[in-house]
Amino acid sequence: MKNATLGTLSVGRLGLGCMGMSAFYSGANTDEAESIRTIHRALDLGVTMLDTAEMYGPHTNEELVGRALAGRRDGVVIATKFGVLPGTDGGRRLDGSPENVRRSVEGSLRRLGTDRIDLYYQHRMDPQTPIEDTVGALAELVAEGKILHYGLSEAGEETLRRAHAVHPVTALETEYSLWTRDPAEQLLPVLRELGIGLVPYSPLGRGFLTGAIRSADTLDAGDFRRSNPRFVGENLDANLRIVDAVEEVAAELDATPAQVALAWVLAQGDDIAPIPGTKRVSRLEENVAADALVLSEEQLAALGALPSAAGDRYADMSSIGR
Repeated sequence: MKNATLGTLSVGRLGLGCMGMSAFYSGANTDEAESIRTIHRALDLGVTMLDTAEMYGPHTNEELVGRALAGRRDGVVIATKFGVLPGTDGGRRLDGSPENVRRSVEGSLRRLGTDRIDLYYQHRMDPQTPIEDTVGALAELVAEGKILHYGLSEAGEETLRRAHAVHPVTALETEYSLWTRDPAEQLLPVLRELGIGLVPYSPLGRGFLTGAIRSADTLDAGDFRRSNPRFVGENLDANLRIVDAVEEVAAELDATPAQVALAWVLAQGDDIAPIPGTKRVSRLEENVAADALVLSEEQLAALGALPSAAGDRYADMSSIGR
């Protein structure tokens, strides 16, 4: 697999998002053995970056990744996230305080069964804690060797610049795909100015760009996409037209829509490393094959001219882009 460069960190340019193995998409349909087989197959195929977070489960996804990596830790870039915690009202709260940074990293190290985290993200920005304080604590962890690099997830330009001034940011993780282009496109010039890599999550539009989802009614009862604005009503109808266009290009190349969607993201630069998520070996192998797929200039232009998805990315966008 070709590599991508995130700051000073080199990774296989396709990573693996592990969230769906434990949370949000899975409902009751979790299969730990298949998830571990998927992680092992990813490593065999040249995937080096595995993405998880303390809130996935919570905690159970990190534990799963830790079990899967027993005896296979070397050469793997473990990326995990902190800063989103259960709230007292059943919701979530944001905590970027130095105290929570220290508390969280110890828990993640224990659950992952490792002595260092390669890439440690602040999951969402905490408006109550200056980013300089959070990054100061992260810089101390880098000096101690408990984390090797840090990143921010869903941060805006001002926050990125302030954080980078304290200690270099390695990567920004944000949603980026054929149907979610605006956030990353607005930030890419800043990232490249500062030498920060981009890690797109949901590069397949939460599975929508695979063409396999034509109605939210087919999703598990516990699947959060059933209430996602992009998967319902008139938004769904509009977004299906984007999928139809991706399927047309896929037919031209004898490829799958997922491979075309990933190839488009990969073509945007060698400082971009998307993390498509899956819990099945067959889907993993399909996704990794996108590394070898080359889109023509005409195909790239046609795909890039597609409209962005209709509907907000989340029902509640209040913590995005700070």
